[in-house]
Amino acid sequence: MMDKALIKVGIVSCSGEELPEGTLSRLACRKVLDELKPGTTVTICLPLFIAGGEEERNFTAKFPTITVDGCKKRCAQRSTEALSGKPAKSIVITEIMHEKQITPPVRRRNLTEQDKIVVQVVAEELAKAVDDVLEGGE
Repeated sequence: MMDKALIKVGIVSCSGEELPEGTLSRLACRKVLDELKPGTTVTICLPLFIAGGEEERNFTAKFPTITVDGCKKRCAQRSTEALSGKPAKSIVITEIMHEKQITPPVRRRNLTEQDKIVVQVVAEELAKAVDDVLEGGE
């Protein structure tokens, strides 16, 4: 069994540029990586992972991953399942917004103050998922 202190959680973020939720996904992931869970999380580049990136594939074979998708297409989740197995957790931004009754953003750039709140909400949900994974929870 691997020492818990050595475990890192890989975050596979949506790469969707066509929807504002894709932007929210990437920004929320960065917030977790840089501010909320530094040192315990790493990013997995979805396009490189799909294209056969050796580092990404090796990491996901050894460590748990969390996918963060912008929409119900779940591209990050499906790709991770196909290439390395089921993620430890999967988050879909549209589901979080629906559950919390948050209005979806309309812009992909120049986020409004409301959009920045959504980024924070998603980042906090993702940070909780990281804690769950590190604690061995479902």
